[in-house]
Amino acid sequence: MEPQQIREGYLVKKGTLLNTWKVVWVVLAEDGVEFYKKKTDQSPKGMIPLKGATLISPCQDFGKRTQVFKVTTEKKQDHFFQASHVEEREVWVKDIKRTITCLGAGKKFARRSTRRSIRLPDTINLTELYSLMRDQDDGIKELKLEQENHVFNYCFTGATVVEWLISKEKARNTVEALMLATGLMNEGYLLPAADLSKEAAESGDKSVFLDQTDAFYYFADSGFFCEGYSSDEDVLIKEEFRGNIVKQGCLLKQGHRIKNWKVRKFILRDDPAFMHYYDPTKDEDPLGSIHLRGSVITAVDFVPDAKRYDIEGNLFEIITSDDTHYFLQAATAEERKEWIQAMQDVSKSGK
Repeated sequence: MEPQQIREGYLVKKGTLLNTWKVVWVVLAEDGVEFYKKKTDQSPKGMIPLKGATLISPCQDFGKRTQVFKVTTEKKQDHFFQASHVEEREVWVKDIKRTITCLGAGKKFARRSTRRSIRLPDTINLTELYSLMRDQDDGIKELKLEQENHVFNYCFTGATVVEWLISKEKARNTVEALMLATGLMNEGYLLPAADLSKEAAESGDKSVFLDQTDAFYYFADSGFFCEGYSSDEDVLIKEEFRGNIVKQGCLLKQGHRIKNWKVRKFILRDDPAFMHYYDPTKDEDPLGSIHLRGSVITAVDFVPDAKRYDIEGNLFEIITSDDTHYFLQAATAEERKEWIQAMQDVSKSGK
């Protein structure tokens, strides 16, 4: 019997011999992780056995490269993967860890019941906690804060985080709140926004979260930007980057001139309505942007010149207000539906 497929999708993988990162199609099965050069390939480029393997997430071996996790096989071979955002990394990590546990116990992989379980008071799920912090009504409010002639948009202070955790009874005191906040920062949910918080996060062997009013932080999937900042990391951001992030992930995109297809990381923002696309293997500026205000987004069955690149299924088209056509492909029909709905909503509401 063929092993059951548990999860599949695009991830960025570090080469085992060369220090290069490339987009691959990854399939998680009951016995291991297979990765392919292209989704349409019939045979995998490699297979990582998970029996006796270990997983580390987040893996912080590569400096500024975020959302990385490491799988180490029983034979001590390291494999590094990078997701496009926190939530994507978490679902992969969760399923791979469960697969490793099932293999070790000689059991078949089975999804846990979605029924809410009773949780010990001192046991905190950071993913759930982050969702509560992002709640529009009861979560932490994102503000525009000023410091030394710099304006930090969509951020908050370390003191605000600690006060919120205690007020919502997620922590009994400041010490516990700081431990939780540091955990959220180490997992990539909270990010330091200015010099003081960055220095604390990078000081020594352990990251430190500061409960101070002059230590600024922001949510990983927020619309954070800084104006007038002179460091290498924070530069003056254009108007089109100011919207909140609505959705992000990897899609196949057809090029305009050569008509070839490449995997790109897309980030959709709501106001103003822009979708930027990036090379997912590099932490660089976007390769381009699509202004969605007034655009038409529809599912299509055919794309010009697509067949020669073995592209079929889950296709959709964006026609902008200036009559520019973009052709994209999602990994699944459900993913295509989600992207189309999100972009249609943004195209109507965003300026």
